[in-house]
Amino acid sequence: MPSPDALPDSAAPRAAHETLLEFPDNRLLIDLCGEFDRNLADIEHKTGVQILRRGNQLAIYGEPDARAEAEAVLTALYDRLEAGREVEPADVDRELRMGGADEAAPAHQLEMFQGGKVEIKTRKKTVEPRTDAQKAYVQNLFKHEMAFGIGPAGTGKTYLAVAVGVSMLAGGQVDRIILSRPAVEAGEKLGYLPGDMKDKVDPYMQPLYDALNDFVPAKQLQKLMEDKRIEIAPLAFMRGRTLSRAFVVLDEAQNATAMQMKMFLTRLGEGSRMVITGDRSQVDLPRGVQSGLRDAEHILRHIKGISFSYFTAKDVVRHPLVAAIIEAYEAEEQKP
Repeated sequence: MPSPDALPDSAAPRAAHETLLEFPDNRLLIDLCGEFDRNLADIEHKTGVQILRRGNQLAIYGEPDARAEAEAVLTALYDRLEAGREVEPADVDRELRMGGADEAAPAHQLEMFQGGKVEIKTRKKTVEPRTDAQKAYVQNLFKHEMAFGIGPAGTGKTYLAVAVGVSMLAGGQVDRIILSRPAVEAGEKLGYLPGDMKDKVDPYMQPLYDALNDFVPAKQLQKLMEDKRIEIAPLAFMRGRTLSRAFVVLDEAQNATAMQMKMFLTRLGEGSRMVITGDRSQVDLPRGVQSGLRDAEHILRHIKGISFSYFTAKDVVRHPLVAAIIEAYEAEEQKP
C-alpha cells in the first residue's frame, strides 16, 4: 500500500500544493499508470490535479480536496493490484465515481460481497458496480425477491441484473435464468423482417444475448440454452407459466402494457427472483396506451419485499457523451 512521503522543511511552500505517494513495487506502479499513462490521465481529468511520476513515486499537484480525492483513488487501485487483480479503465472510472473507497457491506451480505466489496462473480469475470446507485441496485437484487431498476439507457440496469442471475445460477440459488422483453417495434414492423418467429424476435433480444456472452463462455452458454436452463423469450410467451426457482428479468419494461405487466409479475413462483428494468423516457407504445412500468411503479411502491432502484444521467457508464445527450434531452423536455 502506498504511503505519503514526508518532505523536508525547505520544501514546505511546495508541499502546500503537493502530495507525494510512494509505491514499493515498480511493476505494479506501471500497471497502475496504465498504457501510455492513460489511467493517470483519466484521474487528472476527473479530479483537476496534475500527476507526475518520479521513479517509484507519484507527485500530485492541485487543490487539497482534489489531491485527497486523487490519492484515495490511486491508493484503492494500487491495493487492488496488490491483491492480484487487474486495473482496467472501468475500475478507474468506478473508483473515481465512488470516492476511491468502498464501505463494508452489511454483515448478512458478507458472503456475497467478499471483503466488503460489492462484487458479482460470474463464470467469465467479476463484475463490480461503478456508481453508488449501481451498488445499491445490486444489493437490492440479492436482498429482494422482486426488484425494479428504473432509469436512462447506459446505467447498467439490465447488465447487472443478468450478471446477478448468472452468479445465482452458478451458485445453485436458482435452477434457470429467464430473460424477456416486449417485442415492441420502434419504427420497423416485425412482419417485414425475414425468417421464422425466432428470426423475427432475436433482434429484439440481442442486448440480452450480448450481456450473457459477457458472463458465460460460448460453449457453456450454448449448452445451458439447449438444456433450457437459460431462456430468452418475448414477453407474450410468458402467459400461463409459473416460474419456480428461476431468476427472471423483464427488460425494456416501459414497453409492456399494464395488462402485460400484471401478467408477468404474477408468474413469480417459489424460490424465484424477478427483476424489472426500464426507462420511462423511451416508451414505444401507441399513443394513449398506459406503460405497465409506470402503472406498476404507482401500484406496488409500498409493498414490502419489492425494491425500486432509480438511476440518473450521472450513473451512465457508457461513453461520456451519452450522459451529456441524456441531460440535454431532459433539459429540453423541462422547457415551458
